[in-house]
Amino acid sequence: MSVEIRVPTLGESVTEATIGQWFKKPGDAVKADEPVVELETDKVTIEVPAPAGGVLEAISFQEGETVEVGALIGAIADGEEAPAAEQSQNEQETSEANMASDDKNDAAPVDIVVPVAGESVVEADVGEWFKKVGDRVELDEAIVELETDKAAMDVSSPVAGTVIEILAESGETVEVGALLARVQPGEGGAVAAAAPAPATKEEAPAAAPASSGTEMPPAPSASKMMAEKNIDPASLTGSGKRGQVLKEDVIAAAASIGSTAVATTSSAPAPVRAPSNADDAPREERVKMTRLRKTIATRLKEAQNTAAMLTTFNEVDMKPVMDLRKSYKDLFEKKHGVKLGFMGFFAKAVCHALKEIPAVNAEIDGSDLIYKNYAHIGVAVGTDKGLVVPVVRDADQMSIAEIEQEIGRLGRAARDGELSMADMQGGTFTISNGGVYGSLMSTPILNAPQSGILGMHKIQERPVVVNGEVVVRPMMYLALSYDHRIVDGKEAVTFLVRIKESLEDPQRLVLDL
Repeated sequence: MSVEIRVPTLGESVTEATIGQWFKKPGDAVKADEPVVELETDKVTIEVPAPAGGVLEAISFQEGETVEVGALIGAIADGEEAPAAEQSQNEQETSEANMASDDKNDAAPVDIVVPVAGESVVEADVGEWFKKVGDRVELDEAIVELETDKAAMDVSSPVAGTVIEILAESGETVEVGALLARVQPGEGGAVAAAAPAPATKEEAPAAAPASSGTEMPPAPSASKMMAEKNIDPASLTGSGKRGQVLKEDVIAAAASIGSTAVATTSSAPAPVRAPSNADDAPREERVKMTRLRKTIATRLKEAQNTAAMLTTFNEVDMKPVMDLRKSYKDLFEKKHGVKLGFMGFFAKAVCHALKEIPAVNAEIDGSDLIYKNYAHIGVAVGTDKGLVVPVVRDADQMSIAEIEQEIGRLGRAARDGELSMADMQGGTFTISNGGVYGSLMSTPILNAPQSGILGMHKIQERPVVVNGEVVVRPMMYLALSYDHRIVDGKEAVTFLVRIKESLEDPQRLVLDL
């Protein structure tokens, strides 16, 4: 007889939650009232206790999946079955130690399937496999990368064990729920000792967790980067779940030792045309476009074809903001736990300007204009898979510190391929910072159906005239691309001037002027 584990009532206005972390895996013994799983809602994080003692028999949802109140998420075999189950588990461990692969009492293989990635996402392309058949995989360790038309994401193993089968090759298109691989649960220590596999470039950094005091192996992207930068894994302290070393940890370490730039906005070679000369063919490479790259190309071209797009320019003296950062950056970081950057000032200045010029925050729907009385600011982020635009929701209601914290969270999630669909939907205006790559001037393309996008550029010292005198100031060119069907030229110029005024006199942001 089994006892069901269901999502408890979470509050009057809370109807669903996300599976945060399973503390037990199928086959583990549990005690009554012992925490079995962690649930995360938009209000709070709670632990669900076992309703009875016994053995965790099944798990219905994996970490990261969304479940409704009352949903069946697992089952526990009652206490009377516990001794038998524990005996079977002991027999399995003994069998594995003796390499008896034909033991019929082994735990059933666990299926790895394509997770639900969002309401409008029904399929994905299989990207890079981080493991191959026969490889050892730890609980929550990434096993394969999937690419959707929204973002790239890693699929983690729900159990520790050995990969026994891979059913979808890199480049294949798979639907949500499709079977990707199977993992045989178990420690597998004796097998590994008896027949150690030769270490590869990517496997070498995986030994880091033992020396750094964490069970979690580094993220695959972090392992790859550590090998490329020749960074000792033992020297890093992970900031991820259970101390896992993430990509940004490696980036920070590389920066601290004077490493060169870590990533570009796109590591995949661009597709090339058919060779015009047969002699050139061996020197060219043809690769398939990723699903994300196809979507980016389609949306940007649609924006050009649909909107009456025009760009207006201005420049801003960044000295007042830079002086303010210099004076308060240490105190700001100590109090808020995040560095004081430029994006917080720009996002706040944009929100102020949107209140005065609401047309820039509007969109066209058929023959109607929809004016938004809120500001969801998209922040364009370049990743090694392409450009993504996570959204800072209700930025107009946030302080600069809150904006910086949210931008930091979204940026880390984008680089690690962990952005959710909710993180990238609903933007009303976008900010793109080409200046981080050295761009001095550009004309950004609209993120449809939005009617405005602000382009930031490199801060460069230039001679300017101030009060009749030529002085050297840190100047930045600003570009506002807008949909002329909605926004008039006067409104666009006024909008950009308001941003300039707010940044050259930051007190305006505090006084709401």
